Amino acid sequence: MPKSKRLMELMMTVNRKRRFKVQELADEFGVSKRTMLRDLQELSELGVPLYSEVGPHGGYQVVRERVLPPIAFTEEEAVAMFFAVHALRHYSSLPFEAESASALSKFYLHMPGDVRDRIDGMKDRVDFITPTRRGDAPCLAILLDAAVQRKILVVEYASKEEGATSRRIQPVCIYANNGFWYCTAYCFLRKGFRVFRCDRIREAAYDASGTEPLDLGDVRLSRRDAAEPREPIRLRAELTRSGVQRCEAELWLTPMLQVREDGSGAIDKDVSRGDIPFYAEFFIGLGSEAVLEEPAELKEAIRQKLSELLVRYQ
Repeated sequence: MPKSKRLMELMMTVNRKRRFKVQELADEFGVSKRTMLRDLQELSELGVPLYSEVGPHGGYQVVRERVLPPIAFTEEEAVAMFFAVHALRHYSSLPFEAESASALSKFYLHMPGDVRDRIDGMKDRVDFITPTRRGDAPCLAILLDAAVQRKILVVEYASKEEGATSRRIQPVCIYANNGFWYCTAYCFLRKGFRVFRCDRIREAAYDASGTEPLDLGDVRLSRRDAAEPREPIRLRAELTRSGVQRCEAELWLTPMLQVREDGSGAIDKDVSRGDIPFYAEFFIGLGSEAVLEEPAELKEAIRQKLSELLVRYQ
């Protein structure tokens, strides 16, 4: 095997294994131990972060921030990847903000000049608009890490109803919608799943109380309706075709929609009684595109808000 090809395959192998012994690699590639040591030295000079450990159980290991092997992109793939990362600039906070900026810079600087010219010409012709929100979400990185590692966090959360409270939560996922970041998590205070606005989580740290994390392996990002309603109350409404389209734009509402063949639809689901003020504002925004059937408390809340608005314009 040519040396250049062997080094490329060796780079992919050590990234995959993370931990290995020199003799194992020498046997796998059919070279001597001395040759393999020279190859590993060359990989290290190329930027692959390796370090060795001595002792009977020692060997080589790739540090966590390892360098991925080169990947060949077509011009179209490269442009698509650039704009996928470029679109993230609309978010004031990202769980990997510095990394995305670095990746975008590398992508752009290492492209041929004609491809860079093409990208420059497209920047003012295509975009993925996301509302820019004023509030940042400083805890995104630790929320994402806790979700992946299945760890418990102690967070300071500021809600409209209760003000600032301290919670122990086990994050399941984070997702962005309409310019805001949200975190679905199990709340040990409420003993159930809740969806938290990430910009309202001002502080977060790993829990040191010794509480065992829950097995939440069956709760995925696709199950954003995992949050159980508090004091459940039935919400039923009929929607016109335009009403359905407007509701489909709200990620949190999608699991509640029942869409018919003609494009009209309905909502029929239990919601939290404490969320009635929120739903009142939402249905006022839908106007004539929705007909609310129940609950009576929500109808009364809508009438009250409309009366308050009417007074302002008299």
